[in-house]
Amino acid sequence: MGGEAGASPPRPTVQQLSALAPLAGLSTERLAELARVAVVERIARGTDPLAERLDAGQSLFLLGGELLLAFEAGGTLVVVGGSEETRQALNRQAQRVGRSKAITDVDLVALDDDVLDILTTWDQVSASGAEASIMAKAVHSDARIAAGAFSLGNLRGGAFSQLPSAHIDELLRRFDRVRTATGELVIREGDEGDYYYVVESGRFRIERLVGGAQVELAELKSGEAFGEEALVSEAKRNATVTSLGEGELLRLDRRDFNELLREPLLRRLPFAEAAERVRRGALWLDVRYPSEYQYDKLPGAINVPLAEVRNMFAVLDRAKEYVAYCQSGRRSAAAAFLFAQRGFKVWLLDGGLRTVEKSA
Repeated sequence: MGGEAGASPPRPTVQQLSALAPLAGLSTERLAELARVAVVERIARGTDPLAERLDAGQSLFLLGGELLLAFEAGGTLVVVGGSEETRQALNRQAQRVGRSKAITDVDLVALDDDVLDILTTWDQVSASGAEASIMAKAVHSDARIAAGAFSLGNLRGGAFSQLPSAHIDELLRRFDRVRTATGELVIREGDEGDYYYVVESGRFRIERLVGGAQVELAELKSGEAFGEEALVSEAKRNATVTSLGEGELLRLDRRDFNELLREPLLRRLPFAEAAERVRRGALWLDVRYPSEYQYDKLPGAINVPLAEVRNMFAVLDRAKEYVAYCQSGRRSAAAAFLFAQRGFKVWLLDGGLRTVEKSA
């Protein structure tokens, strides 16, 4: 197709998406968010727009034009974009489609099956408990959803994407929303860990005391989380977090965090299984200090000290798998949780290097 370089690809409208059967129950805000990332494909007549795409992990919808469907069991059907027949995905018909032919130029939109499943699961579960849950009401109807903690990006690749569906409604019920003022201290370095926080709106600065001076480590924005390291590793807070302006946080206490988030995200492996996974291509991830790493690192391990984990989100290859370890398992549990929140495939060596020594 022609067009100016750098031009934005065509997007479906909210109205077009709302007419599709799997999306009919989604809120207008959620549909608008999906419309910003979906792309409409214009495919020339005479071609087969479904070729090699019937089992590609996507649901294919016809938005415009006429398309001939030929079924594997025999028979054909002509469908027109916007008709009742095209409310369902072309590759999810009652009869399996074998091939197709565009009678006219056609407009298709392909939606990842995982995205559809995540969106419908979260919206349906949150809606079902809306009467009893302040958070569920906010998640289901608040226009800030597209930029907040429960945005599509976070549900697709963050901590929430890996939750069992049975945990979703309970998680929404137990979150508290707290407002912060400019300069307000949310977490103080050295304090006991009590809550896990997700930024709903605003900006928050993370600082650590180094050599008697406060050093800024990161600035968090909507959808990002903090406070998990002390809870996972059962240690004191290792940084101070301050609100840079008015903001809103979602807060989960230690017990609820451990039950609903920590355990589902920490995928533990005994050493034999971890070593086998590494043999098949995963990488050892040593989260100890460099001085510890140099002394007794596992073969081929890369060193990412726990304090540097956030800086490695944009560096490590998300297509690879990792097995995190430390001496006891505490620091590696915190690191594995941090990486899992960002969608990395990370396993935890259960018990740390102490188990390696026992099994050697």
